[in-house]
Amino acid sequence: MIIGVDPHKRSATIEIIDERETVLHTGRFGTDQDGYHRMLATGRRHPQRMWAVEGCQGIGRHLAQRLVADGEAVIDVPAKLSARVRVFATGQGRKTDPVDAHSVAVVALHTKDLRHVQVDDATVALRLLVDHRDELGHARTQVVNRLHRLLLELLPGGAKKFLSLTQARALLSSMRPRDVVGRTRRRLAADLVTELGRIDKRIKMADAELGELVTSTGSTLLELFGIGPSSAARLLGDIGDISRFADKGRFASWNGTAPLEASSGDRRRHRLSRAGNRRINRVLHVMAIVQLRHDTSGRAYYQRRLADGKTSMEAVRCLKRRLSDTVYRRMVADTERAAAGPGGHSGATPDSSAAALNPVASTSEQSLPEPAKHKDRTVTSSSA
Repeated sequence: MIIGVDPHKRSATIEIIDERETVLHTGRFGTDQDGYHRMLATGRRHPQRMWAVEGCQGIGRHLAQRLVADGEAVIDVPAKLSARVRVFATGQGRKTDPVDAHSVAVVALHTKDLRHVQVDDATVALRLLVDHRDELGHARTQVVNRLHRLLLELLPGGAKKFLSLTQARALLSSMRPRDVVGRTRRRLAADLVTELGRIDKRIKMADAELGELVTSTGSTLLELFGIGPSSAARLLGDIGDISRFADKGRFASWNGTAPLEASSGDRRRHRLSRAGNRRINRVLHVMAIVQLRHDTSGRAYYQRRLADGKTSMEAVRCLKRRLSDTVYRRMVADTERAAAGPGGHSGATPDSSAAALNPVASTSEQSLPEPAKHKDRTVTSSSA
């Protein structure tokens, strides 16, 4: 039996179907204690059951985790798949909670290799901490912008764009306005500098905590040039289990670094993909920019693409795809090493990515040639 669940913040709609898509039960329950226990009791009337929850990485996380904690088997149904079923169903694709629950159940019934939800682990802690780190970064940007607005009135021409805490303090110490408006502006700017100091201290503490937590997971992502504690935590937190991607091409399609085919007739071309996980895409973009600023193999690859006739933007996109492959291989190697343990390496299981089949691979999923080789963080002249 498949129990399709359309979750919301305060309610959940379920539909129970059998292997022939016969609807056995439908219902709407609250997500409070009483409503959840009634929903759980309804599902447990069927011994052979599987809960299919839509969006277990988003709005369905709280419900999926409660079900897993109670010993239930739960699979994650991506919203994109359930939307496809709803569009091609009868009823002109109308979106209601019962229709959504039915679409989720049908997807779970006919789709293989959907991710089984596990109890929250260290990756969830990484995601929470890196979200907090990003919020601190946004708060710092807002404080700096407000400080620039005041300094523009206090200092002819204003301050430089990238202003550090030490530089801001030095500027304020050199200002001695005599009028009441100037003194007020300076006092407000001093308050902002003090707030900037507190935020910088919290950012430093958050980075240290992220670095320790990333190291404790056994990941070696920090060894890759251009990845810091925040970037490594974002990769581990958002990706979770790297084995859910059958190959590096599908991983690149998920993070938006794989180009989309836009061929027509005899003309073969590709265009930029704006889909995928944009947070992971940003991590790869930052990694690419850092490598371009130093004498690395990434910059050498970028220069080769320019020599081949690529524009600067096209060369950066090629480099991001190359780095996506590098990150994928590193995370797969970390997973295999953790699974092997101190006694050796483990073989491929029937459901492992090594044994999985990929009968259809479009050009958007195919990897670029010349896979990147790992380089140590120490930059040498031979890495160009």
